[in-house]
Amino acid sequence: MKLWGGRFTKETNQLVHNFNASLPFDQKFYEEDIAGSIAHVTMLAEQNILTQEDCDLIIQGLEGIREDIRSGKLEFSEEHEDIHSFVEAHLIERIGDAGKRLHTGRSRNDQVALDMKLYTRKEILEMDGLLKDLLSSILKIMKENTGTIMPGFTHLQKAQPITLAHHLGAYFEMFTRDRSRLQDIHDRMNYCPLGSGALAGTTYPLNRERTAALLGFAGPTRNSMDSVSDRDYLIEFSAAMSIIMMHLSRFCEEIIIWNTNEYQFIDIDDSYSTGSSIMPQKKNPDIAELVRGKTGRVYGSLISLLTTMKSLSLAYNKDMQEDKEFVFDAIDTTKGCIVLFHGMLDTMTFHADRMRASAEGGFTNATDAADYLVGKGVPFRDAHGIVGQLVLYCIEHNLSLGEMSIEEYRKISPVFEEDIYDAIRMETCVEKRNTIGAPGTEAMAEVIAEYEKYLAQ
Repeated sequence: MKLWGGRFTKETNQLVHNFNASLPFDQKFYEEDIAGSIAHVTMLAEQNILTQEDCDLIIQGLEGIREDIRSGKLEFSEEHEDIHSFVEAHLIERIGDAGKRLHTGRSRNDQVALDMKLYTRKEILEMDGLLKDLLSSILKIMKENTGTIMPGFTHLQKAQPITLAHHLGAYFEMFTRDRSRLQDIHDRMNYCPLGSGALAGTTYPLNRERTAALLGFAGPTRNSMDSVSDRDYLIEFSAAMSIIMMHLSRFCEEIIIWNTNEYQFIDIDDSYSTGSSIMPQKKNPDIAELVRGKTGRVYGSLISLLTTMKSLSLAYNKDMQEDKEFVFDAIDTTKGCIVLFHGMLDTMTFHADRMRASAEGGFTNATDAADYLVGKGVPFRDAHGIVGQLVLYCIEHNLSLGEMSIEEYRKISPVFEEDIYDAIRMETCVEKRNTIGAPGTEAMAEVIAEYEKYLAQ
């Protein structure tokens, strides 16, 4: 069944039909299409545009179609152009002429805009829930590792000692920002386009506020042309998903590095690893690598959608049909990656001994040695140069700062005393940093308490 056949004298070429059809992918939101139709006819009956009898019959028919699709009793077929014509055709087949009144005061343009908003809104909330679950796991690991010392890096070189809790806290911050972005998008998009018609509204006395309320929107949209041609919320959602994937990818990159033989900071569970077809010793971090790789796929969806929309005049254009496959793929990819990453993280083993040894072996306490000299009255720039000489001496003699004798220290600067060894202990280096946001135990306890409150909201 086509919704527009009256003006035409020829059947659509089959290739044209196939090229034009969207049912293979927009069938994904049959629930939203039916929910929108139920709200629409409910309002039409309240406005005396439909009889209550027709309204009840239509709703009963729509609910039956929904149940039959859910159970698999009713399958999608290629003869229908899109989800809207599929539902309407089956409704008319089931209830007769009353079904032909379903589309009163409505266009496919505002109908598809509504369906896509309802679907996107649902997916935003589901993705937010997945991120919240991931944050709960990150916080659990943080609470267990406030004393697990590891090297912090800049330029992929060991820089200063931190803790695993502090390191993971950086990702906690990233994913909370992701949730905040999703909430912003949800709130900004949560206005109902239904009733906008093709582009200029309708002559029927619709109650758009009522339809919006029935569907859980904050209110109706305020310009009918924008309502049917707005895809900003999809672009924003795609951008938010791209940032989520970027954060996951950064985390995965570190997991891949930490998993190497050279680092051995972690073990990835066998259930989230694969082997080699030729090298029997291999245990590969394929899930982390695939998440990292699929990040580009989500970026591609964003760029494709931006490119599709970049030169479209008002109002609706068929180009906009291309939004769905991009966004559907990005949603499925992002949600799948969050779930798999979460599972990998939950089953991962952290090797605190290896992390600490790495921190001790990379002069991560050099800054604290300089701060020690400053505490003794040495200007910082001079202290920086003295500690640079210490590091060079250690490299030449294959020592760490903690392995130097006090005599060796004093050859380079007579300011050093026996208390230098306590000043450059890993625990001291971490514990002295207690400003908010730093890795010290007091600072971390305060931040963790805030994170617990955040997740409890």
